[in-house]
Amino acid sequence: MTDIAHYIGGQSVAGTSGRTGPVFNPATGEESGAVALASADEVDAAVAAAHAAWPAWSATPPLRRARVLDRFKSILWDRADQLAEAISAEHGKTHDDALGEVTRGLEVVEFATSAPSFLKGEFSENVGGGVDSHMIRQSLGVVAGITPFNFPAMVPMWMFPVALACGNTFVLKPSERDPSAALLIAAWLTEAGLPNGVFNVVQGDKAAVDALLAHPDVRAISFVGSTPIARQIHSTGTANGKRVQALGGAKNHMVIMPDADLDMAANALIGAAFGSAGERCMAVSVAVPVTDAVADALVEKLVPKIEALKIGPASDRATDMGPLISRAALDRVRGYLDGAEAQGASLAVDGRDFTAPQGFEGGYFIGGSLVDHVTPDMTLWQDEIFGPVLSMVRRDSYQEAVDLIHAHPYANGTAIFTRDGDAARRFSQDIEVGMVGINVPIPVPMAFHSFGGWKASIFGDHHMHGMEGVRFYTRVKTTTTRWPTGMVDPQFTMPTLG
Repeated sequence: MTDIAHYIGGQSVAGTSGRTGPVFNPATGEESGAVALASADEVDAAVAAAHAAWPAWSATPPLRRARVLDRFKSILWDRADQLAEAISAEHGKTHDDALGEVTRGLEVVEFATSAPSFLKGEFSENVGGGVDSHMIRQSLGVVAGITPFNFPAMVPMWMFPVALACGNTFVLKPSERDPSAALLIAAWLTEAGLPNGVFNVVQGDKAAVDALLAHPDVRAISFVGSTPIARQIHSTGTANGKRVQALGGAKNHMVIMPDADLDMAANALIGAAFGSAGERCMAVSVAVPVTDAVADALVEKLVPKIEALKIGPASDRATDMGPLISRAALDRVRGYLDGAEAQGASLAVDGRDFTAPQGFEGGYFIGGSLVDHVTPDMTLWQDEIFGPVLSMVRRDSYQEAVDLIHAHPYANGTAIFTRDGDAARRFSQDIEVGMVGINVPIPVPMAFHSFGGWKASIFGDHHMHGMEGVRFYTRVKTTTTRWPTGMVDPQFTMPTLG
C-alpha cells in the first residue's frame, strides 16, 4: 500500500484532512494505495504557495521560463517508460498506449518552449500625431487544472506547459483514481529548475474542486471531464469571476462511404474504438456506414478482428486492450449492453462473454463489443459509453449520415473515410464538430494547433493548447504613448488620434 500525497511549494506534503481514497490496480482489482483527499485549508495552502511564487515567475524572462521547460522535456524523454508504468499501474491501459499518451503531452511541452516567439506583442507607430501604441500579453496569476482519469499525464500537459510558459503559476487537481503520475511530473519539474511554488499538486475529490472554484486567488480554471460536470464547472467558475475552459463529453462518429477502402476503415475502427478500452474522449464509438452493403461488409471484417483482440494486463506487453478503470465502470458498460439488447439492437460481438486471464480474475475486464442496428432512440447512441463498445448506425446516404451527427448534442470529434475528395471537402466544411478527420479516425490536433469540440462538448471561449491556450492563459494590455515637446491644450471631447 502506497500513501499518495500532495506536492506543495516544491516538496511532497502529507495530507492533514484525515480523509483518504482508495487507489486500485484495475488489472487485479486490488487496492494499491491510499490518496490524500484535500480539505479547503490544504487547497488554500497550495494556492498560497502558487500566489507567492507568481510575481517572480511572471517577471522571469520568457526565454528563461522556456529553458526550464526544455530541461523538463529532456527529463520526460529519458524517463518516459517510468511515467508510462505509473500510468498503466493505476489506469490499466497498455504500456505502449501510456507511452503514446506521454508523447502527446510532451509535444505541448515542446510547443511551450517557444514562449519567446508566441508572447511577442504588437507595436503601431504614429497611430496619431507623435503617438505610438503597443500591446503586450501578461500572465493571469494562479491558474488551476482539474483533469480526468483517462489521461493522467497527457491532459495536465495540455494545460500547465502553456500556462507556465506564459508566466502563470499552476495548481493541478488530478483524478483521485490515478493520482501518482502527477507527482512524478511535479518532482521532475522541480528537478528541471522550476522555482518552488510555481507548480503544485493538490489531491482530492469534489471538496478540492469546490475550493478551487471558490478561491479568490485562482484566476482561471481548465477542466476536462463529463458534460454535466463541465457545465457546472463553467457556470460556477465564471460566476466567481474566473476564466474557464471546460471540455465535456463526446460521441464521435466515423462515416464510411461506399467508395472507402474498407480494410483501412476496419483497422481504423478497431484501434479507435477499442484502444485504451474505449476510455478516450476521442474514441470512435459510432460507425456510420452509408448503405446496408457497406455495413454488412464492414461487420464481416470487424467481427474476427474484435474477437482476436488480446485483452489482458499492461504487464503483458503483447496486450491490445487492458481493463476498465473501476468496478463501477465495468458494471456501467455491462448495463449499456444489456439495455441495447433489450431495446432491439443486435450484438455481433458480445464483450460480456469475455473471461479474464488466469491470475487476473478480479480485474475490471470486458471484451470488445460490436452492436449493430443501433438507432438514435437507443440509450447506447445517446450516451457517452466510455468503454470498448462500437455501435453501428446504418444510413442510406451521405446527408443522412451528416444529419445523424448533427442530431447529437456532443460535437467533439468526427471522421469520414472516403476516396472522394469532394465528399471529404464538403464534410470538413459543413460538419458542425470541432475536430474532423479525413481518413484519420482520431483527429487529435498537434500541439501547435488547438484541441476542442463544439456544442455540449465544451463550455468557454477557448480550446486547449496551441495559440488558443496562449490566449486563454494571458490577458492583453495596450499602452498608448506620447512624448510631447510642448504644451498640450485640454481636450473635452472623445480623443481622436488620427
